[in-house]
Amino acid sequence: MRFQLFINAFIVALVVQHGDCVGAAGGSTNRKLGYGSGAGFVQRHGTSFILNGKPHFLNGFNAYWLMYMASDPSTRPKVTATFQQASHHGLNVARTWAFSDGGYRALQVSPGSYSEQTFQGLDFVISEAGKYGVRLILSLVNNWHDYGGKNQYVQWAKERGQYVNNEDDFFTHPIVKQYYKNHIKAVLTRKNKITGLTYKDDPTIFAWELMNEPRSQQDYLGKSIQNWAREMAAYVKSIDSNHLLEVGLEGFYGQEKKQLNPGGYLVGTDFISNNQIPQIDFVTMHLYPEQWIPGSDEATQAAFVDKWVQAHIQDSKDILGKPILLAEFGKSSKFSGYSVAKRDSYFARLYDEIYSSARSGGPFTGGLFWQLLTQGMDGMRDGYEVILEESPSTANLIVQQSRKLSTLA
Repeated sequence: MRFQLFINAFIVALVVQHGDCVGAAGGSTNRKLGYGSGAGFVQRHGTSFILNGKPHFLNGFNAYWLMYMASDPSTRPKVTATFQQASHHGLNVARTWAFSDGGYRALQVSPGSYSEQTFQGLDFVISEAGKYGVRLILSLVNNWHDYGGKNQYVQWAKERGQYVNNEDDFFTHPIVKQYYKNHIKAVLTRKNKITGLTYKDDPTIFAWELMNEPRSQQDYLGKSIQNWAREMAAYVKSIDSNHLLEVGLEGFYGQEKKQLNPGGYLVGTDFISNNQIPQIDFVTMHLYPEQWIPGSDEATQAAFVDKWVQAHIQDSKDILGKPILLAEFGKSSKFSGYSVAKRDSYFARLYDEIYSSARSGGPFTGGLFWQLLTQGMDGMRDGYEVILEESPSTANLIVQQSRKLSTLA
């Protein structure tokens, strides 16, 4: 998710117009991984995740801020508390940033130069996740400017004398692409100072994500992102064959099926072709109807949600043959008409879709809400936050979903 509304991006866009088994970390609800205990890697077989020969389903959350908070000893307890609460509620996967490019408390201070303190923060995140049986989807760069993102990479190249036009040169400029490959290698080959495990060998990491919500303002038809994703997916797999890999897509379709996109917009990605890349193991969608169809009423949004979810489930099954995760969803208190009851109803509706598909052997294998916070993190509130201590009804929904999915395994 972008931390600001991205309605403007859509307005700009409107103006222009197969079943092999591969590795990924996995585990079961509330089980501590225990380093060296034999808790292995989940495999993907067709449209299913498999752990120890059994189907494996995901109930999870987003917490982009984990490394940031862990890099300061004074705020590290928030990370531990989050994983404790997540485990208690049966949540078994978290999606978070393995990037912070330039700026305050950066991970990558400049191309190839890293803050050891911040890297040790990420070490701590992975170590704590493992203790509490929570696997991690680690995203490697941002499409947006928050925490640096592709714009920071392009600025670094410009500062070093490279000719670049705009931030979407991230996808095509050879020097910028090499900067990103170097970051991939630095993260995947990092040896955790706490666990002693190299990241690429650590089963706590469920998957790598190439980019959070890739989009292009220059190539709406999607060739640049398609070529970039193909190149980077192959590079990740050349280093790490243990873990699953996904692109980080919101689920927007390309030209052939753009009518399924909100407003029919094109943003430079294609849910079908991007995910047909052989090294991409599972597919993702995000869901923010309040933002994507601004000014719409609840009935219109509900109809969009149903159509969006069903189209992606069908395409994952019939065309892609890969599992699909709802990697981000939420309901914001900053929109008019919000109530916790409406949020609960929205969560329940999506949880039911996941459970129904999973129970029938379908590809919809899990969902991760945006975002989990603990009490005392008011500076991180964005309207979508779920604070379990403050919302017992939502917490109960989460627990029930965890239990239902665990029975299917």
